[in-house]
Amino acid sequence: MEIQKDIRLAVLIDADNVPYSNVKGVMEEITKYGTPTFKRIYGDWTKPTVSGWKNVLLENAITPIQQYSYTSGKNSSDSALIIEAMDILYSGKVDGFCIISSDSDFTRLATRLREAGMKVFGIGQKKTPNPFIVACDKFIYMEIIPVFEEEESTTVKTKTNKPLPKASFDKLNKETLKLIAHTINDLADENGWAFLGDVGNLILKKQPNFDSRNYGFQKLTPLIKSLPQFEIDKRETDKTGIKLVYIRNKI
Repeated sequence: MEIQKDIRLAVLIDADNVPYSNVKGVMEEITKYGTPTFKRIYGDWTKPTVSGWKNVLLENAITPIQQYSYTSGKNSSDSALIIEAMDILYSGKVDGFCIISSDSDFTRLATRLREAGMKVFGIGQKKTPNPFIVACDKFIYMEIIPVFEEEESTTVKTKTNKPLPKASFDKLNKETLKLIAHTINDLADENGWAFLGDVGNLILKKQPNFDSRNYGFQKLTPLIKSLPQFEIDKRETDKTGIKLVYIRNKI
């Protein structure tokens, strides 16, 4: 998968759609794709239900933006986040955006940012509507990101990495297997081999929420190895200890 660590990202969080226990893991996930430059979170901080956010925001240097709930049942943070995203876009100080929400209201925002040449990453729960997912360059499900919790049983609070329960992994269905197979064919040479890195990047363009971690694998290579439909060939390079992985569909 394509990972760019040198791009500047504006991280914009919809507090109404994100549990505060997920934030630390989410911020660590974002550093895989770029450097967070703006880190802002939008919500009504006068509500008693947001009291747990204080320590999380301080620990991760996230700036809270107050947005009052003018009417009940309406997410007022959406408009504030969208307006500020456009202000940041026109400032020219970032190369991409990370929108953390499960709300489809940000679909048009993601589309507009990509039209302006921005890289757009989305992070949200699996309930996120598909229009918002496909509007992003890459969409990561919050369920596969580790949750960091405080241990209350010790005098000194420590962070623990809560593993993802196996029951939450998706099953590889026929559509996903077809996606991989067709993508290999799209990139294959005359012998049917395709470079795995290129395959991963093209899959992501076709299906932004594709991630090997959704299926219980940390990387794409072990995922492919687990599937009998594909062959793997590791080829030596000029650099010692570095091999390139090629795959093809079994005939």
